[in-house]
Amino acid sequence: MKEYILPVRDLVVHPGLTVPVYIDNPMSIACIEAAAESTHRVVLAAQHSWNYPTSPDDLYNVGTVGDVAQVLRMPDGAIHAIIRTTAAVKLSGVVVENGVFSGDISEIPVLDDMAFEQTVALRDRVAENMQLLSATRRFKMDKLRNIVQNYPLPAFVDAVIQMADIDTDTAITILCTGTWREKLILLLEHINLMCETAKIEETINRRVQQQMESGRREAILQEKMRAIQKEMGEDDDIDGENLRRAIEKSAMPAAAREKAMSEWRRMRQMAPMSNDGAILKAYLDELLAMPWGKSDKSKIDLDAARKILDSRHSGMQAVKDRILEHIAVMKKTARNQGSILCFVGAPGVGKTSLGKSIAEALGRKYQRISLGGISDEAHFRGHRKTYLGSQPGRIMDALKRCKADNPVIVLDEIDKMGRDYRGDPESALLEVLDPEQNKTFRDHYLEVDFDLSNIVFIATANSLNLSSALKDRMEIIEIPGYTEDEKVNIAREHLVRRAADDTGWNTENIVIDDDAIRHIIRKYTSEEGVRELQRTLTAMLRRALLENNGDDIKTEFTTDKIDKLLSVRKTAGMSKKIGFGINA
Repeated sequence: MKEYILPVRDLVVHPGLTVPVYIDNPMSIACIEAAAESTHRVVLAAQHSWNYPTSPDDLYNVGTVGDVAQVLRMPDGAIHAIIRTTAAVKLSGVVVENGVFSGDISEIPVLDDMAFEQTVALRDRVAENMQLLSATRRFKMDKLRNIVQNYPLPAFVDAVIQMADIDTDTAITILCTGTWREKLILLLEHINLMCETAKIEETINRRVQQQMESGRREAILQEKMRAIQKEMGEDDDIDGENLRRAIEKSAMPAAAREKAMSEWRRMRQMAPMSNDGAILKAYLDELLAMPWGKSDKSKIDLDAARKILDSRHSGMQAVKDRILEHIAVMKKTARNQGSILCFVGAPGVGKTSLGKSIAEALGRKYQRISLGGISDEAHFRGHRKTYLGSQPGRIMDALKRCKADNPVIVLDEIDKMGRDYRGDPESALLEVLDPEQNKTFRDHYLEVDFDLSNIVFIATANSLNLSSALKDRMEIIEIPGYTEDEKVNIAREHLVRRAADDTGWNTENIVIDDDAIRHIIRKYTSEEGVRELQRTLTAMLRRALLENNGDDIKTEFTTDKIDKLLSVRKTAGMSKKIGFGINA
C-alpha cells in the first residue's frame, strides 16, 4: 500500500522525534487530511527546489515516515500537525492523485549504537566544535547543552543540523547513514569544515576592518592637515583649483582635456599625500607641460637660410642645395611636406651640425636625441605611468623642453640602435617617422594623441646598416669625405678659431698659412672628416703654450715649427705607452 507523502522545504527529520508542522497550502493540507482519515501515517520528504505546486521530480528519494498524532485546524484554514517520526525510508513509485503525493517506501535500517562510548565521545566532540562555531553563527549553546543532557541522540543530531544551517544534501546523506557513529562522523567533518571557513572569514573581516580603520584614521589626519594648511595659507584645494583652471585654459584637444579632467577628478578623491595622488599630480603636470598648439611662427627666408648654411659649412654644395630645396617646399606649402632627410657619412663630416644649422635657418628650436645603444622601445613610447620611475618618451621630452610643437629634432646615430627582450625601438621609430601615423602618436605615459607632423626630423648615420622599412621612411643623403682643399678651407674659417677658444689663444697671435694646414692634414690626419684635424690643431696650440710658459705669444706656425711641436707630443705619448707596458 502506498504511503502519503508530504513535501517539505529545507526540513530533514531523523526518526524518533516529535515534529510540529505548519501547513498553509492546499496540496499539503489535503495530504494531512487524507492521512488522518486512513493510515495516520505520512512521509516527510524534502524538496530539491521551492517550486509550488511541486512535482515528483522535485523530491529527494529519501524521507522520514511518521505517525500523525494531532491535527489542529486554524481559523484561516491552515493546519498545525504533530508528527512522531519512526524510521528513515527510501521512496519509489511516487505519483500525484487529486493533488496528493503517494508512493512506495522501504525502511533504511539503522544500527542502534547510541550507547557506545565512541558514539558518546563523538557527540561530545561535535558539541565542542559547535561551541567554536557559535562565536560566528550567533546561536545559543544553552539550548544544545539542554538537548545533550535531556534528549536522545536523534534530537541532538537534528538540533545541530538546524542550528548550523547545514545544507539539505548533507542532511539527506546523514539521514541515509546506517549507524549513529557514522552519522556523527559526517556531522563532525562538516562542522570542522564550517569552523575553518569561519576562521578564514573572520581573518578576512578583521583585515578589512583594520584597513577601513586605517583609511578612516588617514582621512581624519588628512582633514586636520588641510585645516592646518588652510590656516597657514597652504591650501591643497587652491592648488587643485589652479590645476583645474590650467587644464581648462590649455589648448589641448578635447579628447586630451577630457582625459586630464578625468585624472584630475580621480586625484581629488585621493589623499593629497598618497602615492597614487602624487603619481596623478605628476602626470597632470607633464600633460600641461606639453606644447599644445604652441609653434614657432618665424617666416622662412631662403636667402637667409642659404647664408647660414654657407657660413656654417664649407663645401658639400650638393647637400646644401638639397636642404634648401626641402626648405623651399616647406615655405610654399606652409607645412612639413616631403621626405625625412637622413645624412649618411663618416664621423666628423658635419652631419649633426647640419641639423643645427637647419633649425637656425628655419628659425625653430633645436633638439638632438642620441640613439646609440638604445634597445628599449620605451625610449620613444614612454613608460606606463603606474610603473616606478615612469616618464614620457624622449620625443615627448624633447617637445616639452622646446616648448614648441614644431622644432627640428636630430635623431643622431640612427644606425646604432639595438634590440633585446625589452622590445624593438626601430619599430616604434617607424611610427614616429611616418607622416601618415605620427599625426596621432600616443605616448604610453601621456595616454593621449599628440600631433608630431609639425616636427622636422633629421636623421644621421655612419653607414646604411638600416632596415628596409626605416630606409623607406627617409631620403638618404650621403655626405662624402672632404677633399684636402675643403679641409684647408674649413680649418682656416672654423677650426683654428675653435682650437684657439679651447686653449685660450688670441686668434691674432696665431699665424698659420694654408701650406702649414695642408702639412698637418697630410702628415697627422687620415680621416674623411675634420674631427682629427680639430684635435691636432688644439694639441699644437697646447704644446706652444707650454713652451711659452702659458703665454699666447704671437707665433708663426711653419711646417718645421709644427713638426717640432707635434713630434715632441707624439714621442712623449709613445714613451708613456711603452713605460706603461713595461710596468705592467
